[in-house]
This record gives sequence, structure tokens and C-alpha cells, in this order.
Amino acid sequence: MTTPNAGREAVERGDLLPGRTAPLGATVERGGVNFSLYSRNATGIELLLFDREDEPPSRVFCFDPADNRLYHYWHAFVPGLQPGQLYGFRARGPFDPDQGLRFDASKVLLDPYGRGVVVPGSYGRDEAARDGSDNASTSMKSVVVDPHAYDWEGDTPLHRPSSQTVIYEMHVRGFTQDPNSRVPAETRGTFAGLIEKIPYLQDLGVTAVELLPVFQFDAQDCPAGHVNYWGYAPVSFFAPHRAYSSRQDRLGPIDEFRDMVKALHRVGIEVILDVVYNHTAEGNEQGPTLSFRGLDNDAYYILEGGGSHYANYTGTGNTLNGNHPIVRRMIVDSLRYWVEEMHVDGFRFDLASILSRSESGESMANPPVLWDIETDPMTAGTKLIAEAWDAAGLYQVGSFIGDSWKEWNGRFRDDVRSFFRSENGTVTRFADRILGSPEVYGHKNREAEQSVNFVTCHDGFTLNDLVSYDSKHNEANGEANRDGGDDNRSWNCGVEGPTDNAAIEQLRSKQIKNFLTVTLFALGVPMILMGDEVRRTQRGNNNAYSQDNEVSWFDWSLIKKHADIHRFLKLMIARRLRRDIQAERERTSLEHLLLKANMTWHGVKVGQPDWSSASHSLALHAEIPNEKLMFYFAFNSYWEPLEFELPYVAQRGHGPWRRFIDTGLESPADIVEWSTAEPIQGLKYSLASRSVAVFFTRLPD
Repeated sequence: MTTPNAGREAVERGDLLPGRTAPLGATVERGGVNFSLYSRNATGIELLLFDREDEPPSRVFCFDPADNRLYHYWHAFVPGLQPGQLYGFRARGPFDPDQGLRFDASKVLLDPYGRGVVVPGSYGRDEAARDGSDNASTSMKSVVVDPHAYDWEGDTPLHRPSSQTVIYEMHVRGFTQDPNSRVPAETRGTFAGLIEKIPYLQDLGVTAVELLPVFQFDAQDCPAGHVNYWGYAPVSFFAPHRAYSSRQDRLGPIDEFRDMVKALHRVGIEVILDVVYNHTAEGNEQGPTLSFRGLDNDAYYILEGGGSHYANYTGTGNTLNGNHPIVRRMIVDSLRYWVEEMHVDGFRFDLASILSRSESGESMANPPVLWDIETDPMTAGTKLIAEAWDAAGLYQVGSFIGDSWKEWNGRFRDDVRSFFRSENGTVTRFADRILGSPEVYGHKNREAEQSVNFVTCHDGFTLNDLVSYDSKHNEANGEANRDGGDDNRSWNCGVEGPTDNAAIEQLRSKQIKNFLTVTLFALGVPMILMGDEVRRTQRGNNNAYSQDNEVSWFDWSLIKKHADIHRFLKLMIARRLRRDIQAERERTSLEHLLLKANMTWHGVKVGQPDWSSASHSLALHAEIPNEKLMFYFAFNSYWEPLEFELPYVAQRGHGPWRRFIDTGLESPADIVEWSTAEPIQGLKYSLASRSVAVFFTRLPD
């Protein structure tokens, strides 16, 4: 028989065997493929097989509730299928939005556990949003994948200690998409393109890349005329984004992603994924039916108004129901998959506080899904990083649940920005941020690495724009400059935007070096935004989510133009990780040493820190007894030069103070090789306005 809207689709039963409920998704087994799908309220499920992504299904199997349903799981085994097979589902059931039910038997649905996704060129988000419109030819399709069919060549996740970690937040496409990347055209903007630039990352010295979302997302989830560039619009939590693969075959993205991970691991660089388990691309009640909405809407989403509306704690239209048992399992299964089968080293959870909300939207003291994630033995040792807030006002920096979670420290970003633009009342908070924010985290008796320290990230100004613009300039986004944050705490150094004024350019570079110095030397895990090391600009756009163009791409010509910034960061990272020490046994990270240091605060005069609201200067003395080493950090955010006293240490057998960094000096004097640092004559040092200096001394061998 045929269904009314199936065209040439033949609904078959003969080749369909009962199959098993576990595991969920499409599992390649001897002789065929087992399919398992959860849907509590569906009255019927059809499995559709496709020969081509842009054609109607070639075969349609109707699941028999007597043979192919156990509890709320629909399952079947199809003999003869192979990896690479395209498939999707249709679900019959009530369309009753007032009760939270939105079944639409005309829609082809992605498998929530599908390991691969294809997107036909004719895909249209608007068509997927029209109720009752058959989209079999234009819908996204899932791909049968055998995750075991890959040779890892002995690769495993690296499990690098956090104290030895420097994170580089980056966008896969944006890293190599610019033609001046000199990556071949066929691999620009892909996982393969990133592989070609690994020598750059290795030379810079970062130890981990944090990739903006690489789960398959809907690039059309954006205002008309724009594209969703960042990727915070997932349609699958298991499939790598197909557009990031240079391979055109159906299984190409999976293997190309793993090639990238393996290549990064070979040079000691970890892979951290920015994951979006807080919402999906299906949007609000006017959005498209792509997968979850059409299978079990009231299970996957937090609903309001009796079920007719989607709670919007994310600012994107819907909120995933993370503490529902089925969604909890899916999230944990997804994390396990990316660790076990894709060898990922860690995850940064976008709007992680969403996962602490109950099915009614209330904040929970002990959210089950967060404890599931933390205590799962299969992901033990994996880095877990929370963006500990959401778009509805829930802010949990310093109070995020669990024992092993690290947090993006938004307070570090705000207070360091405020200090270096010479705001009053900032010196006390600035001092706390340098020490790993004990004011924020001390009550939890955590290690300093709980704080992920950053001044810039993908969301907001780049470091260049932070010192070049007083206001956001988001007109290109087509939202009349209403989008993006207004609390940027930026300072343009005297001119809005680009300038040929040499003095202003010099000040901007100095400020950038100040930010980098504090980020790399502060206790915690440092994170650097892609391109900040070469003053990448977004032309004042602080919300470039829809800018898949030169605004967002890495401009490789800037490496030469701003070689001083690049060199500065490179030497900073080397010192942070103590790679400039020859003996391997001595290569304990600087951050690890500073954790053991005896620290005292000072001002421009030794022993006299100025904690007043009007203070714009501070000094820190760090003595590391076991290393026979001392550091002295001088911070001047005042608009005039200041003379800092240096502690007298000769009586304790130490040599003279040596200057390692002075951001007030021109390159290459701004930072020197550790072994070539020259001694300072006397115990006073004149530090230029808005500058940072770092000195060290040690007992002679």
C-alpha cells in the first residue's frame, strides 16, 4: 500500500525485523542495521530510506506497534543496510499544541542519535516550518555510521593538567576561510584546513583549541539575508557539521573530524568542544519541525502556557528540557560518544546554567543532569567548563554545582577591562582576579584552575576592538545596532575605529599587551580568542554571529603587520608553561609554582598598597621558596608614569632584579627571552602610564 502523500514511496513490512531497543539510534550490526527511537506519544512511526539526499524515499517501512514497539521505544532491524545509508523518520500522533503535542506526519525527522547528517541544496527552513507540507525531498537526512570503522593508530585523549593548559578559542571555518590563509581552496574553512595550520598553533604554544560549535547546525537559523556563522543552532548532538568537511562522501565529516583530533593530539594540543545542550534550531512555536519537536515535543522542551509555548531562557526561542530523563540520557550519551569515539578532551557548555533548571524552569539545588555529567565514569578526566549563566538572568559564576566543573569567569573579564581603562574603585577586584578570584571561588575550596580567565571571547569585541571602539557597531547584522551587549567596558584610546595616529596605535598595542600579560600570569586557566595575537578586528561588531565574511575570518596578513603582539604572546605562553627551561624535569608550569608562592601586595612603595577608590596602581611580590625564585609584578593603569620601588632582596642572597616584561617599551624590549633578561640597577623603576612590568630574581646556583 502507499500513504496519501508518499508519491512513489512503497510502505513495506517484509524486510523489517523486530530489532532491539538498545542502543538508541542506527547501529551497524552483522547483516544490517538496528534502529531504535524514543517517542512516548506517537501512534505510528515510519522509517524512510533514501538513495539520494534530494529525492523522495526509495523505501518506507511502517513500524508495527505489536512487533516494533516496547515501552516507548520504537525499534526495528533492516537486513542488508550498510554505513552511508540515508534515512529519516515520520511520526504520526496528535497535533494538539495546547497540550504540548506537535506531531506532523508530513515531516521527515532527523534521528536524535544520528551520527551523521546530510543537508540537500534545496533545504529550506521555511518549508520545514509549514505544517502539513511534505518535505521529503528537501529535508535534512540522517546517515548510518559505523563509528568503529576508523584506525586511531593508538590515539587517546591527552588529559593534560589544567595547570599546564592554555586555551585558544577558535572557529573552524573562520580560521582558514580567508584566501590569504594559503590553504588550498578545497580545504579552506574545514577540519582538513585546520590540520594544515597546526604548525601555527604549535609555534604559538597553545595547548588546547576550544572550537565553536561543530555539531550539525542549521545555518538558516538567522534573520533573512544572513547566515548562522557561529553555529549555536544545533539539529544533532552526535553529528559533526557537514559544511566543515572537505570530503563530499556521506561519511567524510566523521573521519575528517577524527583526522583533525588525531593530528592535534600528535603535537600535544587538546580538543575542547563548545557544546549547545540548552536549545535547538527548532525555535519557538513558529519554528521548523526538524526532529525533536515532531517526535516528543513535551519531553524535549520546557513548555509554558499548558504546552502551547516554549520557555525561552536561552534567548533563541526554546529551551531544551535537560532534566527530563530522556534528554538527560541523550546529553550524557552524546558526551560519551564524543569522548569514546571521537577522542575529544573536553567541553565548554554554552549557557550551562540552563541545565540547572527544572521542567518548570526553576533553578534546582542538585540538578540531576549536571551530576550525571560529572559522575559519569566514561568521561572521567574530561575537562568540563561551564558558561555559568543563561539569558534569563540566572547567574552562577562561583556557585555552579559540582566538584570538577571549571567556569568561564566573566568577572575576570569585566574587572580587568575596568582596571585598564582607569576606572575608579577597581584595584581591589583586579587584585582578586589575579589570584584566581578567591572572592568568587574561595568558599568552595577549589583549586585556582576552576577559573577560566579571559578578557575576550567570540561573544563581544576582539582585543583589538576593545581598545579601538567606545561603542558597538553592529549595523551589518541588520538589526539597527540593537543586538549585542552594551556593557563592553572598552576604550578607544582617543579615536573611534582605525587610525593612522602613531601615538594612539602605540597605546592600543600597549593595552593589548597589558591584557595578555594579566591573562597569562593570573592564577587560573588562560583563554585567548583566535586572532587576538595579531589584532584581528571585527570593525567594532561585538555580535558577529551572522558575519561569515572578512569581518569574522582570521586575516593571516596581520601576522606580519602585528608581529610584535604575536611575538609577545608567544614568549608569554612559553614562560607560562616554562618551555624556555631546558631540563624536562624542571618544566613545572609557572601557574603551578605561583600557587605555592608566598604573596604580598604593595603599591608604588614597598609595603604600602593603595586600596582606595582613586588608586590605579598595584604591585605583587611572589616568593617561591623551593625554586629560590621571586617575581615582582607592577601594574600601572594611571594616565601618568609612576616610579615603583622594588623590594630589597640582596640581604637574602638573591641577585639583582631582572626585567622580563615592560609593556611600556617598544618591541623587542617589551618582552625578552627569559635567559637574556638584563639586571635592573637600583631599587626604583619608572613605569610608563598604562603599563605592566614583570621582574624576577633568584638565588645563584
